Amino acid sequence: MNDHRPADRDLAPERYGRLRVRTADLTPADWLTGRVAGFGEPGGLGTVTGVVGPGFPAYVRVLHPAGLDERPVRWATVAAAYGRTVTPTARWHELVGLDDMYQNAAGHGLPGVWDEHPAEGPTPPPVAEALIPVLERHTRTPEHCWFGLWNGYGRWDFDRFPVFETPGRDEVLLAGALTDAVSPTALDEFAELPDLWWPQDRAWCVGGDVDLVSTYVGGSPQLVADLLAAADVETHAVAPGDPIG
Repeated sequence: MNDHRPADRDLAPERYGRLRVRTADLTPADWLTGRVAGFGEPGGLGTVTGVVGPGFPAYVRVLHPAGLDERPVRWATVAAAYGRTVTPTARWHELVGLDDMYQNAAGHGLPGVWDEHPAEGPTPPPVAEALIPVLERHTRTPEHCWFGLWNGYGRWDFDRFPVFETPGRDEVLLAGALTDAVSPTALDEFAELPDLWWPQDRAWCVGGDVDLVSTYVGGSPQLVADLLAAADVETHAVAPGDPIG
């Protein structure tokens, strides 16, 4: 994450891109926070449901691509080069033979295959743009969605706004249309997208975290099937209690 702050911007905006910052009444998030267990409990942050919430019929993991010369590279391509296979709960660093996720890619990439780790943090904008059309088909309220943004991201100062709690994170509540999810990049190309997205009808929930290289989606079996079949994202079906790494 890049921690420099834009000197010429309002660092505590009431809009984040086209998303409106909720300055009071966080009850739209109650349905989610009431369902998510804390650290160390079943369904805590170390599992799929700790990131995206329990209670959905199906879940899918969306892998953030690695890179080669600034072009996206699928995990499956990297795994094949090492003679390995990507499983639903695969950990990137183990896939490429590193001791942990925090080893720098310099000197550890594979020439002609990858030279940059997958993006760590909330959903990368290109992945988000590929998810949006699929998610839009599986909600009745695409124009009325809610979003959670961790208030600890270094580029923007949200301390004056109220927050709702998820395991280990304090989230600012944002509102807007589903297509507005990627609009913060209009403020700055490095602006983080929201960690959590859900429509007013609660048909699904998208979850990510500053420390993850994957995004998780909970929803209907039909939604998960569509995401598994989507050509522009690399996905794996996962179980609610699967570890997130």
